[in-house]
Parts: sequence; structure tokens; C-alpha cells
Amino acid sequence: MRGYIDSIDTMGMVDGPGVRLVVFMQGCKLRCIFCHNPETWKFKKETFITSNELLKKIKNNFSYYKNGGVTFSGGEPLNQPDFLIDALKKLKEFKCHTALDTAGCGNGKYEEILKYTDLILLDVKACNPEMYKKITGAKMDEVNKFIEALNKSGKEVWIRQVIIPGINDTKEYMDELREYIKGIKHVTNIELLPYHLYGVEKYKKLKIPYKLKGVPAMSEEKIQELRDYLNENKTEE
Repeated sequence: MRGYIDSIDTMGMVDGPGVRLVVFMQGCKLRCIFCHNPETWKFKKETFITSNELLKKIKNNFSYYKNGGVTFSGGEPLNQPDFLIDALKKLKEFKCHTALDTAGCGNGKYEEILKYTDLILLDVKACNPEMYKKITGAKMDEVNKFIEALNKSGKEVWIRQVIIPGINDTKEYMDELREYIKGIKHVTNIELLPYHLYGVEKYKKLKIPYKLKGVPAMSEEKIQELRDYLNENKTEE
């Protein structure tokens, strides 16, 4: 079984608990206006790796990850369900903690994938169909299917939401986000991530129009204000 991989980060510190090996997979159906990895949107056939090769790479360095684990990111790892299932199964054979960084928009087989996943890092793009379409170019049908499977799985969930100036950087949106998250079970962590400009040069090199041209990076002061507001309201529930 082989999968198409963009890169592998051998010392990930923010994609799940502990030190992690992060596998950035290729392929994504969404075209998020804030995406900083446009190079992962399409498959590049010369960059495949077999699940056995990946497992060997992880085992050779497992002492680094035994208190952390392996996270599949992207792109969108759910776009390669068969490879993902095969790799996750093999990782669980030697009790490796597994995490999935996903927007929940893939090619099905979600129940099987979730059987072998310990933690879901769910990237919330928007809380309503209109904003979701504006940000991703897609409908919410697929992510709704994934959340339904996720709720049935009982797996731990960390929520991630990118905050963009002038789009979702309001207390009103924080209220909407709180309500949306109520429909997702077993959430143990909520992260508001600041929109940044790290991917702008990639768009230039790939000759892809950048849809947020002129939008400044999110200020740390404003995003901390929104974090405080979200936490205050959470405490009051």
C-alpha cells in the first residue's frame, strides 16, 4: 500500500501531545483562502511512500516518539483512506499514539480510520454554510458526515480555528463557534490560531492568485482578546 507524501517533520511539537513525527500528505478538495500549504493540493506521483517504508522510518526513531506519537496532516489525509488505514493499523501494532490533523473532508471510510486513531485535531473552517463556502469553496456536506462518524467513535477531539482579520475576528463569531462546538463530542481543547502570511511566497512561486492579498496578519493582542472571551463564556456555562 502506498501513499503520496509531501514531507515528514521528525520533531513536531504542536500537532498532538509530546514530540511527534508529522506526515504531511498530499491531496485536498478544499481551497481555503488562508491555506499556507498550496503545494499539497494535488498528488505528485513521484513522491509516494509505502506504508512499510513509513513504518520502518518511524521504528528506527521510535525512541523520540514513544512519549508522543505520529500525526497525519496535509493537505488532507482523509483523501487517501486506504493508505491511511493501512499505516494506522501498523502503527497500533506497536502501541504508537496516532493523531489526525484534518478538516473532515475526504473520501469516506471514516469509521474504519477512526478505529485506529487516538486523537483528532479538527480544523474548523467555518460554522455556517455561507461562510464555509466563502472560505473553502465547498459545501459542508462532507464535514458533516465526518463529524457524525467522529461523534460515534468516542475519540478525543482538539478543535482548531484560524482567525482572519475582517472575516471571523469578532465576539459574535466566537459565540457562533461555541454553539457549533456543542455539536461535537469529546472536545478537550480549543485553539484559536492567528492568520499569518507564511504561505504568500509559495503562491507566487506556484503562480496561484492569493485570495487574501492585502489582509494583514492577525495581531496577537486581538486574538488573545478573543481567546479570553471564548474562555470566559465557556466558564459561565
